[in-house]
Amino acid sequence: MGRLPVAADFPANVVLTVVPPPNNDPPTNILLLLHGLGDKHTSFTKLGQQLNLPETACIAVQGPQGLMDLDGFHWGDDIIFDSNNGGLDPDAGFRQSTAVLKALVEEGLVRKCGYRAREIMVFGLGQCGMAGLSLAVALHQAAKSTSDGELGGVISIGGGLPGEAPAALVNKCKASVLVCGGSSDSVVTPSSEEKLKHVFETVETKRYRRPGDTMPRDRDEMLPVMQFFSRRLRSMKGVPAGSVEIGLG
Repeated sequence: MGRLPVAADFPANVVLTVVPPPNNDPPTNILLLLHGLGDKHTSFTKLGQQLNLPETACIAVQGPQGLMDLDGFHWGDDIIFDSNNGGLDPDAGFRQSTAVLKALVEEGLVRKCGYRAREIMVFGLGQCGMAGLSLAVALHQAAKSTSDGELGGVISIGGGLPGEAPAALVNKCKASVLVCGGSSDSVVTPSSEEKLKHVFETVETKRYRRPGDTMPRDRDEMLPVMQFFSRRLRSMKGVPAGSVEIGLG
């Protein structure tokens, strides 16, 4: 088990906040929280406190790129406008953000703090869900063994794999994936679901009973997320000192 991370474990140019586990629990798990396009990490710092997940330290990370003259940040390499609706296209390249997140995991959490990739999960909204999935693929492709580079899981709210991600992998990523989206007006299309299933071994899709890919609004919409956490987060409570943990894949 790793130790509780502090800001000094990460590069000075990465803006983040560490939310310790509740009730003085040991930091058995790490949950990276990636905010939506145009937001800041502070809103997901509050989310980490509200989730109140046992034995889990949450790290809210701010997007590396400023959003023009607006008071917000994004995760894309560029700012691209969608010709269909005039809004920002979330699929704007993820090479820079993937490199930032990969270093945060490999250098900060694994090398300095002593975590295994399996003890780290990612929760991302929209463009940041895409960034989290891109990170999982990058770690998988760079891993020397499955124990080195497979995240514990990725939850993406309204985001699929970026266009630059591989269309399929023979050796699929073992990180479990949960994607949530609206019943309509969703970027989680059948084709994006198929691409996820060609890249990841385990993909679960949950649809809201309403249109749109916003954050879960009620207990019914949040339930699949909490169930995913309950299956993927590890616990050391009640394990006698000196015991050897037998981890699930």
